Amino acid sequence: MKPSNLPNLRRLFVEARSEIEESSYSRNAFYNLVLFMSSVAVFSLVAQRLTSGKAVGAT
Repeated sequence: MKPSNLPNLRRLFVEARSEIEESSYSRNAFYNLVLFMSSVAVFSLVAQRLTSGKAVGAT
């Protein structure tokens, strides 16, 4: 199999940013992940309470 002549895109993006920019992007991505996971947990807890409330009321 022949190696591709295309440039390594990840390396191009890394080389195009400074250390401060890379750190900022990384930190922003981490905070977005934490926010997403927190919202999933909150929605899950709300759905669980709504479901358990209906089950108790139905019996």
